Amino acid sequence: MTGPDVTERARGLLGRLLHGHGVTVRITEVEAYGGVTDPASHAYSRTARSEIMFGPPWRLYVYRSYGIHHCANVVTGPSEQAAAVLIRAGAVVDGIDVARRRRDASDERLACGPGNLAAALGLTLDDLGTDLLASDGVHLGPEVALPHDVRSGPRVGVSRAADVPWRFWLPDEPTVSTYRRNPRAAR
Repeated sequence: MTGPDVTERARGLLGRLLHGHGVTVRITEVEAYGGVTDPASHAYSRTARSEIMFGPPWRLYVYRSYGIHHCANVVTGPSEQAAAVLIRAGAVVDGIDVARRRRDASDERLACGPGNLAAALGLTLDDLGTDLLASDGVHLGPEVALPHDVRSGPRVGVSRAADVPWRFWLPDEPTVSTYRRNPRAAR
Protein backbone atom coordinates (compact mmCIF):
# COMPACT_ATOMS: atom_id res chain seq x y z
CA MET A 1 0.00 0.00 0.00
CA THR A 2 1.15 3.52 -0.69
CA GLY A 3 1.76 5.18 2.61
CA PRO A 4 4.04 8.10 3.34
CA ASP A 5 2.49 10.69 1.03
CA VAL A 6 -1.14 10.00 1.92
CA THR A 7 -0.40 9.66 5.63
CA GLU A 8 1.62 12.87 5.65
CA ARG A 9 -1.20 14.71 3.92
CA ALA A 10 -3.73 13.16 6.30
CA ARG A 11 -1.76 14.35 9.33
CA GLY A 12 -1.34 17.75 7.62
CA LEU A 13 -5.12 18.19 7.48
CA LEU A 14 -5.42 18.01 11.27
CA GLY A 15 -6.10 21.43 12.74
CA ARG A 16 -6.92 23.01 9.36
CA LEU A 17 -10.23 24.76 8.87
CA LEU A 18 -12.79 23.37 6.46
CA HIS A 19 -15.38 25.93 5.35
CA GLY A 20 -18.71 24.82 3.94
CA HIS A 21 -22.12 26.43 3.45
CA GLY A 22 -22.08 28.81 6.41
CA VAL A 23 -20.19 26.54 8.85
CA THR A 24 -16.48 26.17 9.57
CA VAL A 25 -14.92 23.21 11.38
CA ARG A 26 -11.39 22.68 12.68
CA ILE A 27 -10.46 19.17 11.51
CA THR A 28 -9.74 16.89 14.48
CA GLU A 29 -9.80 13.38 12.99
CA VAL A 30 -8.98 11.88 9.58
CA GLU A 31 -8.35 8.52 7.90
CA ALA A 32 -5.93 7.94 5.03
CA TYR A 33 -6.70 5.65 2.09
CA GLY A 34 -3.90 4.68 -0.31
CA GLY A 35 -5.98 4.43 -3.47
CA VAL A 36 -5.23 1.72 -6.02
CA THR A 37 -2.89 -0.18 -3.67
CA ASP A 38 -5.17 -0.08 -0.61
CA PRO A 39 -7.88 -2.76 -0.42
CA ALA A 40 -9.92 -0.58 1.98
CA SER A 41 -10.05 2.32 -0.49
CA HIS A 42 -12.98 3.03 -2.80
CA ALA A 43 -10.37 3.42 -5.55
CA TYR A 44 -9.00 -0.11 -5.14
CA SER A 45 -11.50 -1.01 -7.87
CA ARG A 46 -12.01 1.86 -10.27
CA THR A 47 -15.72 2.69 -10.60
CA ALA A 48 -17.82 5.65 -11.72
CA ARG A 49 -18.21 6.63 -8.03
CA SER A 50 -14.46 6.63 -7.36
CA GLU A 51 -13.44 8.30 -10.64
CA ILE A 52 -12.95 11.70 -8.95
CA MET A 53 -10.16 10.13 -6.87
CA PHE A 54 -8.08 9.47 -9.98
CA GLY A 55 -7.94 13.15 -10.92
CA PRO A 56 -5.97 16.05 -9.54
CA PRO A 57 -5.41 16.48 -5.79
CA TRP A 58 -7.21 18.85 -3.43
CA ARG A 59 -10.64 18.04 -4.84
CA LEU A 60 -13.59 17.06 -2.66
CA TYR A 61 -14.82 13.50 -3.01
CA VAL A 62 -18.35 13.27 -1.58
CA TYR A 63 -20.31 10.03 -1.53
CA ARG A 64 -23.43 8.64 0.10
CA SER A 65 -22.85 6.10 2.85
CA TYR A 66 -25.51 3.46 3.49
CA GLY A 67 -27.84 5.60 1.36
CA ILE A 68 -28.42 7.81 4.40
CA HIS A 69 -25.69 10.40 4.83
CA HIS A 70 -22.79 11.92 2.95
CA CYS A 71 -19.08 11.56 3.68
CA ALA A 72 -16.34 13.96 2.57
CA ASN A 73 -12.82 13.09 1.46
CA VAL A 74 -9.91 15.19 0.28
CA VAL A 75 -8.29 13.69 -2.81
CA THR A 76 -4.56 13.89 -2.13
CA GLY A 77 -3.19 12.41 -5.33
CA PRO A 78 -1.09 12.11 -7.24
CA SER A 79 -3.40 11.66 -10.20
CA GLU A 80 -4.07 8.02 -11.09
CA GLN A 81 -2.90 6.84 -7.64
CA ALA A 82 -6.28 7.89 -6.21
CA ALA A 83 -5.20 8.40 -2.62
CA ALA A 84 -7.65 10.31 -0.43
CA VAL A 85 -8.29 11.29 3.17
CA LEU A 86 -11.67 10.85 4.83
CA ILE A 87 -12.52 13.76 7.12
CA ARG A 88 -13.89 11.91 10.15
CA ALA A 89 -14.53 14.70 12.67
CA GLY A 90 -14.16 18.36 13.47
CA ALA A 91 -14.96 21.04 15.99
CA VAL A 92 -17.41 23.70 14.80
CA VAL A 93 -15.63 27.05 15.17
CA ASP A 94 -17.95 29.28 13.13
CA GLY A 95 -21.60 29.04 12.13
CA ILE A 96 -22.58 27.02 15.17
CA ASP A 97 -26.24 28.10 14.96
CA VAL A 98 -26.40 26.85 11.35
CA ALA A 99 -24.76 23.55 12.36
CA ARG A 100 -27.23 23.18 15.25
CA ARG A 101 -30.14 23.57 12.81
CA ARG A 102 -28.67 20.85 10.61
CA ARG A 103 -27.80 18.47 13.45
CA ASP A 104 -29.61 17.73 16.71
CA ALA A 105 -26.57 17.11 18.92
CA SER A 106 -24.45 18.66 21.65
CA ASP A 107 -21.96 21.22 20.37
CA GLU A 108 -18.95 18.88 20.67
CA ARG A 109 -20.82 16.14 18.75
CA LEU A 110 -22.13 18.34 15.88
CA ALA A 111 -19.37 17.20 13.52
CA CYS A 112 -18.32 13.94 15.21
CA GLY A 113 -18.21 11.13 12.67
CA PRO A 114 -17.94 11.54 8.88
CA GLY A 115 -21.69 11.64 8.18
CA ASN A 116 -22.31 14.13 10.97
CA LEU A 117 -19.43 16.32 9.81
CA ALA A 118 -20.81 16.45 6.26
CA ALA A 119 -24.30 17.21 7.61
CA ALA A 120 -23.02 20.02 9.85
CA LEU A 121 -21.19 21.56 6.87
CA GLY A 122 -24.19 21.05 4.57
CA LEU A 123 -22.13 18.97 2.12
CA THR A 124 -23.98 17.01 -0.57
CA LEU A 125 -23.21 15.35 -3.88
CA ASP A 126 -23.49 18.84 -5.42
CA ASP A 127 -20.09 19.57 -3.81
CA LEU A 128 -18.36 16.63 -5.52
CA GLY A 129 -15.21 17.81 -7.31
CA THR A 130 -14.96 21.16 -5.54
CA ASP A 131 -11.46 22.65 -5.62
CA LEU A 132 -10.61 22.86 -1.91
CA LEU A 133 -7.77 25.32 -2.46
CA ALA A 134 -10.08 27.98 -3.91
CA SER A 135 -10.76 30.96 -1.68
CA ASP A 136 -14.55 30.78 -1.70
CA GLY A 137 -17.32 28.20 -1.42
CA VAL A 138 -16.37 24.92 0.21
CA HIS A 139 -12.62 25.22 0.85
CA LEU A 140 -9.73 24.48 3.18
CA GLY A 141 -8.05 27.14 5.26
CA PRO A 142 -4.26 27.49 5.27
CA GLU A 143 -1.99 24.83 6.69
CA VAL A 144 -1.26 25.01 10.41
CA ALA A 145 1.61 23.79 12.55
CA LEU A 146 1.06 20.11 13.27
CA PRO A 147 0.98 19.16 16.95
CA HIS A 148 3.71 16.71 17.94
CA ASP A 149 1.36 14.43 19.84
CA VAL A 150 -0.96 13.36 17.01
CA ARG A 151 -2.44 9.96 17.79
CA SER A 152 -2.87 7.13 15.30
CA GLY A 153 -4.65 3.82 15.18
CA PRO A 154 -6.58 1.47 12.92
CA ARG A 155 -9.24 2.80 10.59
CA VAL A 156 -12.87 2.63 11.65
CA GLY A 157 -15.37 0.19 10.18
CA VAL A 158 -13.33 -1.19 7.27
CA SER A 159 -13.33 -4.93 6.63
CA ARG A 160 -10.11 -5.08 4.57
CA ALA A 161 -6.74 -3.77 5.78
CA ALA A 162 -8.51 -3.13 9.09
CA ASP A 163 -5.36 -3.01 11.20
CA VAL A 164 -3.53 -0.41 9.12
CA PRO A 165 -2.92 2.50 11.56
CA TRP A 166 -3.94 5.27 9.17
CA ARG A 167 -6.53 6.96 11.38
CA PHE A 168 -5.10 10.14 12.92
CA TRP A 169 -6.61 12.42 15.55
CA LEU A 170 -5.82 15.23 17.91
CA PRO A 171 -5.51 14.00 21.52
CA ASP A 172 -7.93 15.11 24.24
CA GLU A 173 -10.37 16.34 21.61
CA PRO A 174 -14.03 15.59 22.50
CA THR A 175 -15.11 15.72 18.84
CA VAL A 176 -13.12 12.60 17.88
CA SER A 177 -15.31 9.61 17.07
CA THR A 178 -15.26 6.30 18.89
CA TYR A 179 -13.27 3.46 17.34
CA ARG A 180 -15.44 0.63 16.05
CA ARG A 181 -13.90 -2.38 14.38
CA ASN A 182 -15.89 -3.88 11.53
CA PRO A 183 -17.20 -7.28 12.71
CA ARG A 184 -16.31 -8.73 9.27
CA ALA A 185 -12.64 -7.69 9.58
CA ALA A 186 -10.18 -10.53 10.01
CA ARG A 187 -8.62 -10.78 13.45
